[in-house]
Amino acid sequence: MKQSKIQPTIEDDRTGVSVATLVRAIKDNLFYVQGKFSATATRNDVYLAVAYTVRDRLLRRWIDSIETYMKDDVRLVCYLSAEFLMGPHLHNNLLNLDLFEPMRKAVASYGVKLEDLIEQEEEPGLGNGGLGRLAACYIDSLSSLQIPAIGYGIRYEYGIFDQKIQDGWQVEITDKWLHLGNPWELHRPERTYEVKYGGYTEAWEDDQGCFRVRWVPNRVVMGVAYDTPILGYKVNCADLLRLWSAQAPESFDFQDFNVGDYMGAVQEKVDSENITKVLYPNDEPEQGKRLRLQQQYFFVSCSLQDMISIQLGFGGSLDDFHKRFAGQLNDTHPSIAVAELMRLLVDEHDMGWDQAWNITRHTFAYTNHTLLPEALETWSLPLFKSVLPRHLEIIYEINRHFLDEVRIRYPDDNERLARMSLIDEAGEKSVRMANLACVGSHAVNGVAELHTRLLTANIMRDFDEFYPGKFSNKTNGVTPRRWMVLSNPRLSALITEKIGDGWITDLNKLRRLEDFVDDANFRFRWHKVKLENKREQAAFALERAGVELNPESLFDVQVKRLHEYKRQHLNVLHIITLYNRIRQNPDIDIVPRTFVFGGKAAPGYFTAKLIIKLITSVGDVVNNDPDVRGRLKVVFVPNFNVKLGHRVYPMADLSEQISTAGLEASGTGNMKFSMNGALTIGTLDGANIEIREEVGEENFFLFGLTAQEVADCRARGYRPGEYYEDNEALRSVLDLIGGGHFSHGDVNLFSPLVDELQYKDQYMLLADYQSYIDCQDKVGEAWRDQDLWTRMSILNVARIGKFSSDRSIQEYCQDIWKVHPVSVAASG
Repeated sequence: MKQSKIQPTIEDDRTGVSVATLVRAIKDNLFYVQGKFSATATRNDVYLAVAYTVRDRLLRRWIDSIETYMKDDVRLVCYLSAEFLMGPHLHNNLLNLDLFEPMRKAVASYGVKLEDLIEQEEEPGLGNGGLGRLAACYIDSLSSLQIPAIGYGIRYEYGIFDQKIQDGWQVEITDKWLHLGNPWELHRPERTYEVKYGGYTEAWEDDQGCFRVRWVPNRVVMGVAYDTPILGYKVNCADLLRLWSAQAPESFDFQDFNVGDYMGAVQEKVDSENITKVLYPNDEPEQGKRLRLQQQYFFVSCSLQDMISIQLGFGGSLDDFHKRFAGQLNDTHPSIAVAELMRLLVDEHDMGWDQAWNITRHTFAYTNHTLLPEALETWSLPLFKSVLPRHLEIIYEINRHFLDEVRIRYPDDNERLARMSLIDEAGEKSVRMANLACVGSHAVNGVAELHTRLLTANIMRDFDEFYPGKFSNKTNGVTPRRWMVLSNPRLSALITEKIGDGWITDLNKLRRLEDFVDDANFRFRWHKVKLENKREQAAFALERAGVELNPESLFDVQVKRLHEYKRQHLNVLHIITLYNRIRQNPDIDIVPRTFVFGGKAAPGYFTAKLIIKLITSVGDVVNNDPDVRGRLKVVFVPNFNVKLGHRVYPMADLSEQISTAGLEASGTGNMKFSMNGALTIGTLDGANIEIREEVGEENFFLFGLTAQEVADCRARGYRPGEYYEDNEALRSVLDLIGGGHFSHGDVNLFSPLVDELQYKDQYMLLADYQSYIDCQDKVGEAWRDQDLWTRMSILNVARIGKFSSDRSIQEYCQDIWKVHPVSVAASG
């Protein structure tokens, strides 16, 4: 009997994962999608071919997910955020697909390194910092935990500006992140919705005699969807990031063109597309405020219309809208959603007010991210009415019903009514968006225990009293996939060797590292990993910027958005203090330190930009003073972003979290540093408090006033000049700056900073100065004992499990959204 031959398995080129299949798939995408072949392909061509190859494998899982959700009739989380700072996609998707090594071998056949293709990817700058990065971590965790979700935001044509440093000053350059295309997104022209602006409203009665309102806009813009699948870590679940781009209903007017008005022929296209042209326009001028309000309403309206379309497309009723969707408002930017959902249900779908209000309040939950009053958005009534006349009417009606409830609970308390009203009647009347979000949501949360406590004790106290149980805390977290596994492969490999890889999806398992803290060999290898990371980045800095860094020095790092309350200039005061010690005694025994700064200042924020100039100017002097002899080095990393974060967090020895206590809502950079083995010097602010509780106070360098002490000091009448007069070291530092030592003799350049500190000091640097210096001296002493430092580093990582975004999302799911994981089976 003749034996049949076993036929080899041939993988589908769209979904296969073997090296041979990946090579074929890359070749096909290069040829059929891009019209190139190997001899003519640039590095970007190969990157695109690899990206399309990876995307094919994402799409299979995404379609499987959608089919599962439709069949199982699931509840969807809809995360509305004006920012999604996703970071580069290629490396993250390879990690989640477990394809990194096969792809490395596949691209080698094209004579390129996978690391070079990862570096080739243009980062989407669709966020300003922590808010957008948090949203990105959360959608990563949602998909990794297999929670059905859609992230809704804006597809900005130009993202957060690229930062260059010229003569020590920040210069903003347009972020053209789309100039070479975006292979990860899918254009969805069939998902297009009308968004109205301006005009007026008309009241009328329908056939049943019911009061109705018709909005007659003077402008209509179209919102078009662009979809990006977001795959979870080693699961088949892929959630959706849907971003909206603005287009004109008619992009070209033939009549204007035919009469010679060539600019007029395309004017509507230009005006419409401006809405999603740039992330956060300068809102100092009136036109900037108008555009920002238009942006926020644009993406909210598109998103809610899309959610209604999904509900009806699933065969559902709008009566059950709140049962289908859990809508999360990420800060106040999307809070206009409360009024917009009411408008859509009442005006467009003829629902009664009471039913629509019940659905709206049970759909939304609101996350507050700030304690700064200026960040709780308000819009002047004339501006708001001119952009959204119907919504102002709806807000007035919501306010009328709400204040009637408040009057019943608190009769004759007019001050409370004024504080809680959705309309601020003092001075120029305005709409209070945070109040609207509170009233229109079934749950409100802060993002760190201190933040939530201060939120309910101060700016939201009235609402917390009025709505018992509505407020809760959900401490922020970050994804360990990107911020450990992807960015710190050496440390991740060492951890996995010791405790297995279960920690990647359950960060609390890092606790098992405590079993090895007394193992001398393990401590040696841990220290070696950190040193190798520092050497790698020192080589990168030398190659890219010609800057020499000493990897053996203490890498003291502060990378975050530039703001006075974050107190980058307090860090500078410490640097100058050390510099003065060297000037006074050039042979002093001082711990070598490399100070690394990074972060962007808002284009219109003069003081923040002046702080950057101070950092670079101090660096110019300190780095070139022969007496310093390389013991101090000051480096400002331009254009800090997610990509650079991959490099910076793993190399840091010391994490600077030195904001004025009571002003930082949470912070997430503090978590990323600790996850990568850096020790923290910080105040009792934001999530610092919880990090210190988790890692142990003996493994955290604490300094400064508490939030209560800050408040008490201000109440007594804070006089910073007394600190200046009484502290000789501080006086010497400020006099050196003010005297022109770091500005080529120009005594005027930094006088705004020096004068602010001496005569006002809003963020209390001088009050915290000596405590900070003393604490930094303790840091230096601890660094001299490298074995002790390594122990502290290991314990920081071992005890950081609470700060995974997986934990945060699980708390949202359980306490607020009431959703559960949905397993997606692999097809085929």
